[in-house]
Amino acid sequence: MEIKVARSASRITPFLAMEVMERAEELKAQGKDIILLCLGEPDFPTPEPVIEGAVVAMKSGNTAYTHSLGRIELREAIVEHYRRRYGVAITTEQVIVSSGTSPLMLLLFASLLDEGDEIILSDPSYACYPNFIRFLGGETVFLRTREEDGFQPRPEEVKKLVGPKTRGVLINSPSNPAGSVLPTAWLEELSSLPVPLISDEIYHGLTYEGEERSVLEFTSEAFVLGGFSKTYAMTGWRLGYLIAPPSSVRTLQSLHQNFLICANSFVQCAGVTALRECDDYVARMRQAYDQRRKYTLQGVRRLGLGVGKEPTGAFYVLADARHISRDSLSLAKKILEETGVALTPGIDFGEGAEGYLRFSYSNSIENIGRAFDRLEEWFRKKGFLK
Repeated sequence: MEIKVARSASRITPFLAMEVMERAEELKAQGKDIILLCLGEPDFPTPEPVIEGAVVAMKSGNTAYTHSLGRIELREAIVEHYRRRYGVAITTEQVIVSSGTSPLMLLLFASLLDEGDEIILSDPSYACYPNFIRFLGGETVFLRTREEDGFQPRPEEVKKLVGPKTRGVLINSPSNPAGSVLPTAWLEELSSLPVPLISDEIYHGLTYEGEERSVLEFTSEAFVLGGFSKTYAMTGWRLGYLIAPPSSVRTLQSLHQNFLICANSFVQCAGVTALRECDDYVARMRQAYDQRRKYTLQGVRRLGLGVGKEPTGAFYVLADARHISRDSLSLAKKILEETGVALTPGIDFGEGAEGYLRFSYSNSIENIGRAFDRLEEWFRKKGFLK
């Protein structure tokens, strides 16, 4: 029997960073020494107070359903975090907690999009954004951005793309894949658009130079995605949140009740601990990432790869390898098979990054050094370096 694939499912393209990682794990299982520079997953352990907080919560019986918006103490901690960090006043009723930001993004687009409605996206940008939109019958309107701008969208160019079917503009700062921070003046100007801004702020807390501003400082009508995975080294805990304008919360809550119910109760308790007790842990991780950032930039330049604008946030360097190949997927596969270094092909993030390779410095500085030693030897052998 042939099972028909739904049209909505057939719109989804593979997540190449995960495909590279899965092939790397196959090679590891064969006994090969593999160095992963392909995923944005912290190599630091989750802070001990977070783990202890979860254990205490489980032993105290916090293993049942919670309010569909999330535990009130976690929402209160998020409200306090935004007041203290950004001087922004939000209410607990605006915060929706879930099992990571990905399901919240799906629910958000479900609440915004009818068939054929549009979301404006930067090209390049995070690989999964277009798939969320396409799955729900929406259309992606891509804005090709510039390397000298850190691939961030210029407000005057975004304005030209806003039309009658535009339901939102998605921004990401600090960004994946370029690690760039949106200039404050641009963020403020984008906040005045006649359509909602959807601001993915998952890498907040991991900025090494310059200002890190929330869109909520400039408008109360934006949607903000935030979470614990990157900043607190909690990827496997699956905990994120969405801050929404009051007029949109009830719709989002109904969707959440039906499709997800709530995030794990004891994980939410651990999130409270992260926000209230782990600033020192985050500061130490941020300092280490900054050292790795500088080290990775040196290594990339040793290979003769270009970086038009140095990253100042997240944990990525998007390096120009177009003088070697315009097929970044084939190049990344060849590098993995022949050197054991896993990198993400730029095409994963859109046509604007084709020919680029993304290096993640969320691995140890020792492993990053070993990776660049292998890559330099391979580049010389192939004649890419003299």
